[in-house]
Amino acid sequence: MSSIDLLLNIAGALLWLNWRSFAFDPLLKSSPATLVGTLKRAEPYRLKRWQVLFSLGSLLFLRAVLYWQLGSAANWTPRVDLLLVVLPFRINFFESALLYSIASFLRALTVLYFWFLALAFVNRGMDDSEPLHKLVRLQLGRLARLPRWAQLFVPVVSVELIWLAAHPFLVHASVITHTESWAHLLLQGLLVSVPLYLSLRYLFPVCLLIHLVISYVYVGRSPVWDYVSATSQRLLRPLRGLPLRFARIDLGPVIAAVLILVLLDALPKFLLQKATQSGAPIWPQ
Repeated sequence: MSSIDLLLNIAGALLWLNWRSFAFDPLLKSSPATLVGTLKRAEPYRLKRWQVLFSLGSLLFLRAVLYWQLGSAANWTPRVDLLLVVLPFRINFFESALLYSIASFLRALTVLYFWFLALAFVNRGMDDSEPLHKLVRLQLGRLARLPRWAQLFVPVVSVELIWLAAHPFLVHASVITHTESWAHLLLQGLLVSVPLYLSLRYLFPVCLLIHLVISYVYVGRSPVWDYVSATSQRLLRPLRGLPLRFARIDLGPVIAAVLILVLLDALPKFLLQKATQSGAPIWPQ
């Protein structure tokens, strides 16, 4: 069931990106006063923007029905792991199953857009002629044009607002207990944003290792490989002055990937384990 949930989250994210892409099509918003405005598509649109959004809503609703019907039989308890707290949902109630369907998709979409923001942050100043960079900036909209210091804090503020909005629904579904103190509620939102930054341990090391492979193995020309290499080269700038070449092999990508995994995976797990062993309360109630 967890694998099905992941696949459906990917499908939902693709529907969302498709819905967002309608706003970027110059043939949809063009004016006849311009040259582009005189152009027409050879075929009419088969899907309208509202139909894509309706399809996404239908996907979230129908998979909640699926989880509700099959979850108990499969002895499956859906959970949303937020590092310092795990949110378990009672799948034998449709309301709880629907809330999980929305929460699971929202977490996946938030991580995706955070990765877009991280890529825009790293590749700031890259020419928009790079197709994937342009796509990332278009998906982010105004967020891509914010100063770097603001881009660092936007995820925290966004997660705080999502947590404040979701808290009453999670309490009503008995997923979490009610928090009386606003200070504790805000601190919870701050802690929930931490896994967002730690998720970069999946993005950047993969980019670096792909860059290492395509540097020595010809895999053909592709905008994807060009973008991955450009991103990796920017990630490697802090290590540029270090002697990381062995014969003809550049160990920089490997060293950078290991450092990222240590800082964003091994170190947080070690600190969390030590905090748990000390018995100190980590999650404010």
